[in-house]
Amino acid sequence: MSRPALPWPPRPHPTLRLRLTVVYGALFLVAGLALLGVTYLLFDQQLNQTFESRFGIGPGDRKFIRIIQDGTLITGDAASAWMRRQEAGLREAAVTSLLTQGTVALTMVGALAVGLGWVVAGRVLAPLRVVTETARRIAAAPMAERGLHERIALGGPPDEVKELADTFDTMVERLDHSFDGQRRFVANASHELRTPLTLNRALVELAMHRHDASADVKRLGESLLEINARHERLISGLLLLARSEQEIADRSHVDLADVVAHVVAQTAMEAAGAGVSVREDAGPAPTTGDALLLERLVHNLVENGVRHNVDDGTGWVRVASRTVPGGLVEVEVSNSGPHVPPYDIPLLFKPFHRLGPERVVTGRGAGLGLSIVRSVALAHGGDVTARPGEDGGLVVTAVLPRAPH
Repeated sequence: MSRPALPWPPRPHPTLRLRLTVVYGALFLVAGLALLGVTYLLFDQQLNQTFESRFGIGPGDRKFIRIIQDGTLITGDAASAWMRRQEAGLREAAVTSLLTQGTVALTMVGALAVGLGWVVAGRVLAPLRVVTETARRIAAAPMAERGLHERIALGGPPDEVKELADTFDTMVERLDHSFDGQRRFVANASHELRTPLTLNRALVELAMHRHDASADVKRLGESLLEINARHERLISGLLLLARSEQEIADRSHVDLADVVAHVVAQTAMEAAGAGVSVREDAGPAPTTGDALLLERLVHNLVENGVRHNVDDGTGWVRVASRTVPGGLVEVEVSNSGPHVPPYDIPLLFKPFHRLGPERVVTGRGAGLGLSIVRSVALAHGGDVTARPGEDGGLVVTAVLPRAPH
């Protein structure tokens, strides 16, 4: 059986700064070679003129040429031949000197030009690096819509780079307004929906507690109250989700060990009713943030572990808090339950998304639990991860920054 071919690793591509430097160096090299070639042609043209042609000495005048070499008098054709030999040696030495020294000079100046090209390319591309770093900070922000408050605000002349930066700022500003409007709409709509639900609950309870209410009316009232309560939890979840997506301005010291102990005590009755045992392992985990939001984070994790569990009375949930290396603290909630495929885990953190009916024990969930957990964690500068348990269920870990000493 043939083995599948492994994909080739991506080849590294040169940066724009390196490409510009190579272009600068290549242009200088071409210009230098052209200059050296023109100089050689002009120089060679001058050297090709002989002594006789330069001073207009004809064949009949050669007998008047007299040269004394090493005390010996040379006249006539011998003197002309000696002159030609000297001219040839001088031409060869001059051409060799021109080419050698010109090549050395061209190499040295070319290296200097490449270095200057690197510096100039860096200065020219500096505004683009500002744009890139700003876009990277926006993308790496705890939540993308929070990073949209940042602007490049590039100064300088109105050139193409500044036009690009201004266009980017305009795009980010429109996205920022869009996200803000979406959060305000969710918050306002949730507030407006609370009032009619409260009135519905009051009217249903009033009808149920009338002395002449029949058994059918009471059963119908119980069903309506259960539906009304589910809608109230949905709206509360939407409000909390909108609140958790805002920047945490007022932070206080919170030990997640206290939060875990408090939440376990709060959910003890629900866990007992579902036949699920909750094991607590609360270690010191100091952090800073909004205490109510952090409590909701842990509460949703524990509640999710209790509700999405086995229903044969052997279910369990383990809640642990600890300090981990790297200046972080974490809360880990694991539970028993049906096996969850790894590819389905990212879907659990999407609002209103629930897996198949085997994961839903009751209809009380609204599909916002883990979405709120992730939003709260990101608002505090942390994150949430999940993985399938070895024997079923999930292991969800929320990591937050540790409080400074």
